[in-house]
Amino acid sequence: MGNTEEKKRAGKTKIPVSASIIAMNEAARIARCLEPLVDLFDEVVVVVDSRSNDETESIALSLGCKVFREDWKGFGAQKQSALEKCANDWVLVIDADEVLPAETAKEISEAVASQRARAYAFPRKNYFHGKWMRHGDWWPDWQVRLVDRRHGRFHGAIHEGWVLQDGEAKKLASPIEHYSFENYSSMLKTMDRYSTMIAEDMFSKGARTGAMAPVFHAAWMFIRIYFIKTGFLEGFDGLVMALLKAGGSFFKYAKLLELQTEKEKRKGEKSLSGHGEIDAGG
Repeated sequence: MGNTEEKKRAGKTKIPVSASIIAMNEAARIARCLEPLVDLFDEVVVVVDSRSNDETESIALSLGCKVFREDWKGFGAQKQSALEKCANDWVLVIDADEVLPAETAKEISEAVASQRARAYAFPRKNYFHGKWMRHGDWWPDWQVRLVDRRHGRFHGAIHEGWVLQDGEAKKLASPIEHYSFENYSSMLKTMDRYSTMIAEDMFSKGARTGAMAPVFHAAWMFIRIYFIKTGFLEGFDGLVMALLKAGGSFFKYAKLLELQTEKEKRKGEKSLSGHGEIDAGG
């Protein structure tokens, strides 16, 4: 069989683009992400975090994906590692809780063929409590997802971003679907986890804050999400979304302040212990 035949499934020629995913303990939803990808693209690469202990890896392998197990390096470095394992220059970088609609795949094919840009961003639709969220911070939620890996890199340990080395990025009209949270509890857990990671990253880079910063940042975040971005149009879910976003901003700076305080305390204790005993002799 020739290369063209290898790119066919059910009589359909596949798009000459690789899809890459990083995942940890995503067995409950990764099949929903991967199934359309393996049907549409001629390669799907999955990098599984070495801490993953569920069926994520076996599900990906059963669907015909190329799977690699690696230690966690941070979001940017992990996505870059997955990118470097792809055979095609054009790569769709998608998360395990996202799904690619058929109409978006068609636009991807057209974009890659046109070569109008080096990277493309998609509007991301966020699904919560049985509906698509259309206001607040959840729409259009632009995300760079289609990249020419020869012209940029992923950077950032937490809020990773695609940094172009040359050329430009453009926006595509078709969306990517995002199924991130099941309920308020999962939102709270994510907020707590991410605020800790961001605070630690900021602290390691030398960032410092004052006692009122958590309050000011939280207040501005709530105003921006609930009023400026019309989150109130989503009803009670919109209120909860704005409060949780504000809470994430509050605790990010509160945890940074906590790290500062702990460091100063340790520094003070070390300074005191370094004096030793005072000689009382004349």
